[in-house]
Amino acid sequence: MYQFESRVRYSEVDSERHLTLPAVMDYLQDCCTFQSEDMNIGVEYLAEQKQAWVLSSWEIKIRRYPVMGEKICVETWPYAFKGFYGYRNFRITNGQGEELVLANSVWVYMDMERMRPMRIPEKVADAYRPEIGEELPGEWGARKLSVPEDGTVMPPVPVAGFFIDTNHHMNNGKYILVAKESVPEDFAIGGVRAEYRRAAMLGDVLHPVVTVSEEKITVVLTDGGDQIYAIVEFAAVEKN
Repeated sequence: MYQFESRVRYSEVDSERHLTLPAVMDYLQDCCTFQSEDMNIGVEYLAEQKQAWVLSSWEIKIRRYPVMGEKICVETWPYAFKGFYGYRNFRITNGQGEELVLANSVWVYMDMERMRPMRIPEKVADAYRPEIGEELPGEWGARKLSVPEDGTVMPPVPVAGFFIDTNHHMNNGKYILVAKESVPEDFAIGGVRAEYRRAAMLGDVLHPVVTVSEEKITVVLTDGGDQIYAIVEFAAVEKN
C-alpha cells in the first residue's frame, strides 16, 4: 500500500467548508501518481516509452466529506493486472482511522503512438507486483455505464487549457467537474461512477445531456452528435 498525509486546504473546500468532489478526485489521482513516481515508472518514464495509463472507469463512495483543516491520509494499491487492464483501489481516512472515501478504478495501459491498448510491460508489472493488495470489500458496479434514452441538453462547455494534463488530453477529474455543474445544489452527492469513452482535446466542445431521477443524476458528455466522451453518474446520499 502507498499513502501520503495531507490537510484539507481552504482552496479545496466549498461554501460549507467541505472538501469538494473534484478535490477528492485530485487527491486520489495524486496518490497513484506519487506511487508511480516514487517507483521510477511515472510520468517521465512513460512519456519516454510513449506509453500511458488511461483511466477507463471510476467508482467513488463518499461516506463523509472531509472538512477544512482536517488531517487526512490518502491510500492506494493495485489489486489485479489482466492483459492491458490494471485494477486499483483507494481510501481516504482521517487521523482517527475513520474511512471517509472509498474508490475503485480500472485503467488501460496504452501505446500512445498507435493509440491502442497494449499488454502491460514486464518491467511495469514486476514493479507493481509487490504492491498488490486485497480488493476492497463491498459491492462495486460494472465498468460500463448505460446511456439514458432521453435527457435535457445543457449549455456547451469548451475544453479549456487548464483541463489538459500531461497526456495532452482532458484530465479525468475535469470531466467530473464539468458534469457536476449540471447537478442541482440541493442534490447531496454520496457517490459517483464514471466511464471514459473518448479523450477530449483542447478546443473540443462538451455537450452535457442530463437525466434526473430521485436516486441518481446521469450526465452524458457528448460532442453534440453521436460521439460520447464520458458518462458520469452521481448517486444521492443514502438515507438512513
